Amino acid sequence: MFSANIILLYVDSPTDSAAFYAGLTGKPPVEASPTFAMFALDSGVMLGLWSRHTVQPAASVGPLGGSGEIGFRVADAAAVQGLHDDWARRGLTIAQPPTAMDFGHTFVALDPDGHRLRVFAPTEA
Repeated sequence: MFSANIILLYVDSPTDSAAFYAGLTGKPPVEASPTFAMFALDSGVMLGLWSRHTVQPAASVGPLGGSGEIGFRVADAAAVQGLHDDWARRGLTIAQPPTAMDFGHTFVALDPDGHRLRVFAPTEA
């Protein structure tokens, strides 16, 4: 058996994306080169940022950029709103404002490559 513990995003510029995620997470990458950067997240998951120009085999990317989504679970709707306000102040593009949905309270921002960053507080059952 195995478990997924690395998320890889194909990005235009790993250096620029590393600066973005360092600002977002408050942590520097644990590995960085012109074509790749890796972050160790508090959850134990690793986030890799790989140059879409050098990844082998070549990856296809949609016309609007990134096609993936990273989810960030938070405690409650107030935490969702707080992160939304912080990320909006930082200039992140907000694709979906804070919204109540069937699974909980959420908003979606975009990273520089168009990958979706979903913050959510699940509805308590």
